[in-house]
Amino acid sequence: NYPIEMTDDEKYLFDLNGYIIVRGVLSSEEVKLANEIINQHEEEMVERKSAALRNAVKGTAFYGSGPGRKDLGGILEWGLESRVFKSILAHPRLVPLFHGILGKGYRMDHLPFIIAQDHGAEGFQLHGGTIDCTSGNYNPHLAYTYNHGNIHCSLLGCNVMLTDHNAGDGGFCVVPGSHKSNLKMPSGMVDGEKYKEYIIQPETKAGDVVLFSEGTVHGAMAWTPETRQRRAALYRFSPSTNVYGRSYFGGEGGGWPKAMYEDLSDAERAVLEPPYANRLDRPNILPDGSVEITTRNERKKQHDREVFKTKYF
Repeated sequence: NYPIEMTDDEKYLFDLNGYIIVRGVLSSEEVKLANEIINQHEEEMVERKSAALRNAVKGTAFYGSGPGRKDLGGILEWGLESRVFKSILAHPRLVPLFHGILGKGYRMDHLPFIIAQDHGAEGFQLHGGTIDCTSGNYNPHLAYTYNHGNIHCSLLGCNVMLTDHNAGDGGFCVVPGSHKSNLKMPSGMVDGEKYKEYIIQPETKAGDVVLFSEGTVHGAMAWTPETRQRRAALYRFSPSTNVYGRSYFGGEGGGWPKAMYEDLSDAERAVLEPPYANRLDRPNILPDGSVEITTRNERKKQHDREVFKTKYF
């Protein structure tokens, strides 16, 4: 039995820190299955070897000992093998938090993928922020605010941990509370060279999920375990009318890649909708996992057809 709404405790912790750890979203069996499927596609991983693709500055704390990070896309396009990854789109444990942070009608904004780090592999210098941590400019497409009792988050990161991240292992890190910062970071901090005590690597177990506002400054530390590859599935979600990525256009004819739509529940399919307002017939996920279409009255819709000769204005 899962909560049907984001709890007051969860709201407080997310608003306080800019991220929250949701424990045990995937079972040990689901984690094992996910890793077995990744093993079958491991040769498709693309290592960031080129200097132009490196996410950390050589010689800094986040760079590691040399290997690049590995990325694996297509995780929602592997037919039945993708079921465990598709379950995150409308997972009953996560939907109340998605609604509490993003609002009803939330949508997937980026193509999700697997992040892998071998021993010594580089992390990612700190980035993001409602106020960009490097330039000091306001980031409307990442911004976090809280107004009139409601959280407003322009873009939400969803890190599904597929290996344990123990203290000192490295991997995902965050500067708690930085989603509310009004200033850029001090020189050297984005590379992990200064004020390290304020950069936190959350301790997580495989199956946990870390939800973080992209308005919270975050990154990744170099990976230290010698015999355990770091693996995490990274998704990004946004409110119904917000958009950052453009893959939903489908460069080959509209919509996300066709294979992503296979074997989806109505709730999961709703999360793949393009950005538009809830009142324009957007499917919203209900607490029981079913979907309800949010709409206007028929007379207004008829008026649009008469005026614009189209179904929607």
